[in-house]
Amino acid sequence: MAAGSSVVWAAHHPSPSHSHHHRPRRVVLLPPPPPLPARRGGASLARSPRASLAAAAPAVAVRTASEEAVYEVVLRQAALVKTAAPQRTTRWAEEEKKEEEEGVVGWGLLGDAYDRCGEVCAEYAKTFYLGTQLMTPERRKAVWAIYVWCRRTDELVDGPNASYITPTALDRWEKRLEDLFEGRPYDMYDAALSDTVSKFPVDIQPFKDMIEGMRLDLWKSRYMTFDELYLYCYYVAGTVGLMTVPVMGIAPDSKASTESVYNAALALGIANQLTNILRDVGEDARRGRIYLPLDELAQAGLTEEDIFRGKVTDKWRRFMKGQIQRARLFFDEAEKGVAHLDSASRWPVLASLWLYRQILDAIEANDYNNFTKRAYVGKAKKLLSLPVAYARAAVAS
Repeated sequence: MAAGSSVVWAAHHPSPSHSHHHRPRRVVLLPPPPPLPARRGGASLARSPRASLAAAAPAVAVRTASEEAVYEVVLRQAALVKTAAPQRTTRWAEEEKKEEEEGVVGWGLLGDAYDRCGEVCAEYAKTFYLGTQLMTPERRKAVWAIYVWCRRTDELVDGPNASYITPTALDRWEKRLEDLFEGRPYDMYDAALSDTVSKFPVDIQPFKDMIEGMRLDLWKSRYMTFDELYLYCYYVAGTVGLMTVPVMGIAPDSKASTESVYNAALALGIANQLTNILRDVGEDARRGRIYLPLDELAQAGLTEEDIFRGKVTDKWRRFMKGQIQRARLFFDEAEKGVAHLDSASRWPVLASLWLYRQILDAIEANDYNNFTKRAYVGKAKKLLSLPVAYARAAVAS
């Protein structure tokens, strides 16, 4: 599975080479402010679309263990944005500045690194890439750099070499992450991200948490409760929102709390991941994986064997209706935060949100057969949605 919209959201879209089965492909969707505890709106996390099967049940004012853990990360990132530490300079940036001072006309290490990130984004997240063109050059490049890191991380466990990836390999990837945050990038793509995190108040924890989600994919193929699944969705998709909101920016005239904007971003990541899971039930089952809460399956009178059998029954339809309802609640929560993003960042986030939410409509149109039919949004619908999202983003306030 892959994670998250804007950088965040875009990352949620599968690549042409191979399908990311689970994580909403990160980039960006930007609920972007992209994607956090999607749940409640406002500074208080008291209300959440958490839901067990009954997603419409009255909201509970008590956070679960997973929500509490995620909220701590939200508060940490929000605090970092408020205190905005001074920028540090990376080695590559120092070398580039020295070249400029000496009048050396060269390659432009950082410029080339960012250009390469943009090329990757343009190839694998076309709609999102188009939306980034509305951002300032500095924000646009930063979002590209985050998208590429998320994609490379996801490819470790979902890419062509996934069968060779071990926990040790992920430990090395995390050490590499720590180094680039300290201004010691390993390659061109790392250099772009290293420069980005030196310019924007981005915390390392969401990046580490995404790697933790990859670790889960190496050994965990069942989730007993939605609380467990929620944490997984945060790891692989919700993290993208935390990474990108500092870059996307919050509207200067927004009266919303920083925490509430991050919560909306998180919600988008959770919504995207839940949508990926519901879309890919059959595909995951053929790989021996079930990313649905087993306790809710049991409450609906369904078993793992029913999933592997892949037959659409009335019980399955009722179960899916509840799961889809919950995903839509997260999308609704995420949409509330779009108006509080910087105006140039709203369109890519809103467009990604609308397009991904339509996958849920497609599952319904397929009579809830996500065993043998893949729900998708046709090109015509996508094209029609873009100008509408642009207009809505332009008037958001």
